[in-house]
Amino acid sequence: MKKAVSKRELGRLKRKLRTREKLSGNAEKPRLCVFKSAKHLYAQLVDDSAGKTLASCSSVDKQLKGKVKATLEGAKEIGKVLAERALSKGIKKVVFDRSGFRYHGQLKALADSARETGLQF
Repeated sequence: MKKAVSKRELGRLKRKLRTREKLSGNAEKPRLCVFKSAKHLYAQLVDDSAGKTLASCSSVDKQLKGKVKATLEGAKEIGKVLAERALSKGIKKVVFDRSGFRYHGQLKALADSARETGLQF
């Protein structure tokens, strides 16, 4: 049985689809996709042309589990670790995909931290 979707979540999904029509990542400039739930925050770099995830980081990652939660400080740490992983693989430029979420709070902290560490978008 399908789970009921709230109006708020339905609006976010519509915004997500609308932006995904315009955004796509490739090997040179992958898409930095962010998802946040009530307890966790996830971020990954996706090459849409090949359909592969190049790097990822989240609050349930082995390296960060127990240390980081879905807070502003946790988002800053996730952005920093993701940027370091991307730079180690030679990725410097990305396209930011906020997945229909507002650009404030945790998403803004994650993006600013990734920029400070060296990613360009």
